[in-house]
Amino acid sequence: MLKTEINELLTHTGPGTPMGELFRRYWIPALHAEELPENDCPPVRVKILSERLIAFRDSEGKYGLIDEFCAHRGVSLWFGRVEERGIRCAYHGWKYDVTGQCLEVPSEPENSNFCSKVRLTAYPLVKVGDILWTYMGDREQQPGLPEFEFAQVPAEQTYTSKRWQESNWLQALEGGIDSSHVSWLHSGGLKSDPLFKGTKGNEYNLNDLRPFFEVAEADGGLFVGARRNAENGNYYWRITPYVMPSFTLVPPRGDHPVHGHFWVPIDDENTWVYTFDYHPTRSLTPEERQAMIEGHGVHSRNIPGTYRPMENKDVDYLIDREAQKRGETFSGVRGIAQQDASLQESMGPIVDRTKERLVSSDTGIIKARQKLRKAVEALRDEGVMPPGVDPAHHRVRSAAIVLPQEQSFIEACRDDLRARPGVAHTSV
Repeated sequence: MLKTEINELLTHTGPGTPMGELFRRYWIPALHAEELPENDCPPVRVKILSERLIAFRDSEGKYGLIDEFCAHRGVSLWFGRVEERGIRCAYHGWKYDVTGQCLEVPSEPENSNFCSKVRLTAYPLVKVGDILWTYMGDREQQPGLPEFEFAQVPAEQTYTSKRWQESNWLQALEGGIDSSHVSWLHSGGLKSDPLFKGTKGNEYNLNDLRPFFEVAEADGGLFVGARRNAENGNYYWRITPYVMPSFTLVPPRGDHPVHGHFWVPIDDENTWVYTFDYHPTRSLTPEERQAMIEGHGVHSRNIPGTYRPMENKDVDYLIDREAQKRGETFSGVRGIAQQDASLQESMGPIVDRTKERLVSSDTGIIKARQKLRKAVEALRDEGVMPPGVDPAHHRVRSAAIVLPQEQSFIEACRDDLRARPGVAHTSV
């Protein structure tokens, strides 16, 4: 369990909060690239870390992320028109560029320099892979761009989706590093999901319901190892990298693509979940890509025109009790992503961690909380840069492997846990 003040420290991410300041030291996903598909396309509302912003793409293809509200009288620039290297407010025509600088105030005399004194808050917005990333911290401490492998491989080898989750970011993240629930909640998916089924590793998951957890330090965060029994006295290890503050990489299954997530706070009670699949050495097949689009694997199927899943709390997640009885899904909810989200949202917007009763299989979650708390306090109290900021910390992989009992997973898998271009991932 956590004390109330520690729970608040780790879950509140708005401007001026210690955790919010930590997030602002990283490049974080702000939009899916498909949201700004062409120059001068309509602007997009963006809310992250409790800040309301507007994203747009100007006539020269430059991306902008600026304060949503015009400096004149506070009108939302979402109603504005994107034109001629800027966005123009629909109310009185004030115009801003991608840096937030006011370019025109039509009501002012031609020789006035008033607009040069007006600038909205603005953050850089850069495309890496399928994601538009932003950095919301001190410009003098801006790190190099992200180097996560899924965003570095050719476009035909990767796919990214996005969904809205109605819970605090931390309980969503904790689900991403909790391998013990897979044998229960996702047992149906291991047998039937096209992006999971048909691998030897699934048998180990289903046959051993008491995984042992071991956690190793990493430069950017942690490696969370979940150990299950395999044949001949060996152990089956599933190793999940956690890169601070909110990146997790699901251990692979056979030659299926590798899954992963970013958990980005919208505000304290809502989260953007960016989900990706990629293969390090081959293109995704048309069947794999179509399965991702349809919400299989760890992706969701969203209400058309939105990023809200069809299986949401307003419709009780379309729970199918008959499918639950038949064992097709353990919880009755379709899809691995929404099986997770439904239970994480059921905890409430921010779960009260003072009431928890943690067990040995929660070791990864406990270590991640400790890592976060230490980093937040070190940044707040001493100005120490947190782990995971350096792009070198991003070059990690997950792994699934069978090892002799006497072997340490972290010692045996050092190369397997490092991204190596052109080398296949280690999988069972």
